[in-house]
This record gives sequence, C-alpha cells and structure tokens, in this order.
Amino acid sequence: MAKRRPSGDGMVRHKEDGRWEGRIVVGHKENGDSIFRYVYGKTQKELLEKLHQKRDLYRDVELTEASRMTLGEWLDKWLEEYASVSVRESTLNGYRGYTDNYIKPNLGDKVISKVTTADVQKLYKKLKKEGRVKEHPEMGYQLSDGSIRRIHSMLHLALGDAVRAQVIPMNPTDGTTVPKPNRQAKRILNKEELERFMAEIEKDNVWKDFFYTELTTGLRRGEICGLQWQDFDDAKGTLKISRTLHCTKIGEYTTGDTKTGKGLRTITLPSSTAQLLRERKKAALTEWIFHDPVRPEHPVVPNSAYKRMKKILADAGLPNIRFHDLRHTFATHALTSGVDAKTLSGILGHANASFTLDTYTHVTGDMQERASGVVGNFVEDIFGKGLSCYG
Repeated sequence: MAKRRPSGDGMVRHKEDGRWEGRIVVGHKENGDSIFRYVYGKTQKELLEKLHQKRDLYRDVELTEASRMTLGEWLDKWLEEYASVSVRESTLNGYRGYTDNYIKPNLGDKVISKVTTADVQKLYKKLKKEGRVKEHPEMGYQLSDGSIRRIHSMLHLALGDAVRAQVIPMNPTDGTTVPKPNRQAKRILNKEELERFMAEIEKDNVWKDFFYTELTTGLRRGEICGLQWQDFDDAKGTLKISRTLHCTKIGEYTTGDTKTGKGLRTITLPSSTAQLLRERKKAALTEWIFHDPVRPEHPVVPNSAYKRMKKILADAGLPNIRFHDLRHTFATHALTSGVDAKTLSGILGHANASFTLDTYTHVTGDMQERASGVVGNFVEDIFGKGLSCYG
C-alpha cells in the first residue's frame, strides 16, 4: 500500500511543451488518495514562486473530496444541511432565490475551491449593473445595493461553513467590497396623512381593527398577524407578544419565535385599543385575534395584510409606504410625544434603548415638525396614558 503523502508535499517537473508544472497535496480522499492542486509557469523560477504562494494558501489545510464540488452543488448542500436547520423558512426561501437567480447563473459551475475573491467581486459588479431578474423590463435591470448586500451576507455564511467543513482553504468573500448602506430617512404618516388613513380604515369593517391596533402598538407585521386570544388579558388591558407568523407558500404559513429575545414581551395597551379588542373578543370565531376574512380558522397572513394596506393607501391617495413604516409612524410619534427611549424600546421589542435611539436619530427638525400635531384624541389616547411594557 502506497504511503499517505502529507498535505503540503509537492512535486515539480519540466513538461514536454516547455512549461514547468508543480503540484502540492492539499488533502485526501476517503480512500487515502491525495488531492492535488496544480500550478504552471513559463520558467522554473516563476513556477517556484507560484508554488510557494500555493503552499502558504493551503498551509494547515486538509481538504476533503467535497472540494471538487461546484459552487452550485455546495450551495444546494448548504441550504439543505446547514441553513434549513438554522434560519426561518422565509429566510431560507430568500436564500434559495439568491442562489438560483443570481449566484448559480454566474458562478454555479465553477469548482468551489477555485472560486477567488476576484470572481466574487466580478459577480457583485455584474449584479449591480444588470442583476435584476428580467421579469419586469420596465423597472430596469440594475439590482439594488440592498439586494447585493443581502446576497453577499448569504454567500459569506455559506462559504464560511465551507471553510469549516474543509471544502475550501479560505473564504473568498473576505476582502470583497459591497455597496454601503444607503440609509434614507424613514417615511412616516404626518398629521394630515394619518387622518386620511384613519378615515379610510373606518370604511373597512374587515380590516379597521387590525390597522388601528397596528398604529397604536407598532407591532411587526408577523407579530400582529400571529396574535391569539390567549395573548390578550382583557382585565389588565395587556397584550403578550410571543410568536411571529411567516408565509411559506401561497395559503401556507408557520409560526415561530419573535425576531429577538427581547421580542418576547408584554405591553400595556392604550385604553381605546384594549376596549376595541374586548369588543372584538365577544364575537371571536377562532383562536386568532385577526383571522383570515374567508377562512376564519386561519390567521391573517402577512402578505394579505401588506396587500390590504397598499389598497388603503391608494384609495386614500396616500404615499406608497411600506408596512414597516406604520411601525415607524408609531415609534416617531411616541418619541415626539414624550415616551422615553427605554419604554419605547420595550414596546417595540428592540434589544436595548440605544438601538432604539440609533434607529430614530432622525426624530429631529423636520420629523418633529411633521409629528408635532397628530390626530387629536387618537394620539392623546395612545401617548397620554403612560403606555408602558413589562418584561
């Protein structure tokens, strides 16, 4: 039986075509056979310099046969064996989209151990210029900076696990440059806009309780959709936030933990919201506080709430804001109405008060002016009654 050659062991030879070839051992197959990496040079000196660089790269590395997989094959394996047990279903679906739509078409066929930092940088450059999935030509083909950063974050995680699994010697995403965050001022509904939004939801008997509760609590979309009657203490007027709802496929959903550990919280509701829920509970059909209008045994799913909000905004002639901006509206008006950052941090489920302050550093100048005269009794009821939270 041939002696097992140690990693780093190398060989140099002069080929018949005049080139110099070198190889080093970088790992072993399950049967003990060596896994080699090859380098070439026009002269022996050039080859030895390249071989020295390779030895430095693979020093203390013992690659497995998986190093011969393509990047696409590794990402499929990573999604199935690594990501699926560590992230939410919605996040996993997002990762699959990044893999299938952006990474595989560009780098998926390249052997993973040969993917370089330059390859990854070229990928980001190409995506920036023409990365959008071409289903909507009218929107252009440039991928947003935020999308590129999310693709980078996923690829960095996947290739970091490849390093730890001895599939590659180093993470090629290290050292790449990604677009910097372009933090735009958060969009909130000002006094006039909030009045119009409230007037519009008053016309909607199905959804008005949902959106009134959202505007008076600032819950995340998955949190408000996941509320059950067991979470509401009608005697104390409190609401326990203990789960979040995620869409998986059309018509399907899962429940999971809140976004952060601090997300598990109990808040004291404004008196008007508490009374609204007391009245709603009298006619409750299922365990869900806000159930699907057609299938009451199911909760309202986040996508349905998003679509309904967009229709309300359009019908009221309001700006096309995001659902999360309703949360920002609540938080901004809370701060400008005198709620301290620590209390608001608990209500919102932030990790700490400093994060809340960092998130809402914009609550000065123009924002304060926009938030200063909010809808009379509505905000007076929300913020004038000592809204608080309990751990």
